[in-house]
Amino acid sequence: MRCIRLSRSALVAFALALLAFSTQAQAQAPTSTDWSTYDEVFENGAQHAAWWDAGWTGIYAASLAIDAYQSSEASSRDDRFDARVGVVKSALALGGMLLDRQPHQAALVEYERLKARGELSGVQALGLQLAQEERARRGLDARFGSLVVNSLAGAVIAADGRGRDGAVNFATGMLINELQIWTQPNQASRAINRFQPARLSVGPVSLNGEYALLVSPQQIGATWRY
Repeated sequence: MRCIRLSRSALVAFALALLAFSTQAQAQAPTSTDWSTYDEVFENGAQHAAWWDAGWTGIYAASLAIDAYQSSEASSRDDRFDARVGVVKSALALGGMLLDRQPHQAALVEYERLKARGELSGVQALGLQLAQEERARRGLDARFGSLVVNSLAGAVIAADGRGRDGAVNFATGMLINELQIWTQPNQASRAINRFQPARLSVGPVSLNGEYALLVSPQQIGATWRY
């Protein structure tokens, strides 16, 4: 078995074309098995996203309430100071959760519309788009905001004469953000990255093999093996 790997984002167009070739015979009348596979990806993704949104929103809301109480009621001056910093961090995190929901719920609605019309190629393109969204939410850009907020929070505490506490606050905040990132739904990425049988035809030449679209935090690409 030989593999050809392509790893640049410009190959997304090639990946979509490959999907079209591989499903050419099925596009007119997809079977119930085909749809059940897509059902699993989009429905499970939407369910996971709903739990993820609710869970992390609840965590940050509870943290905000606790920090707000501690900011005035804590027994030590240092604890009250740290709680005030925590109020700002929790409020920003909660606001981010409320303003930037996971895309899986909207994707499920669009999937149901495309499925009802039998648009298999549209469903495949939607799956690739959702996988790209999942990838972006695990990339470096997803960590930038947290890095800025936690760095400022740690610096404020360190400026209060407690460098060690500032470092702990920074590390804890970054660890929580990393946990938040890696508990996000990734059903579309996992489904797309699996190899599927395919037949690629270019003019009179046909090639049987397997393809997989590769979506990770580092790359978007496609692999064809035969």
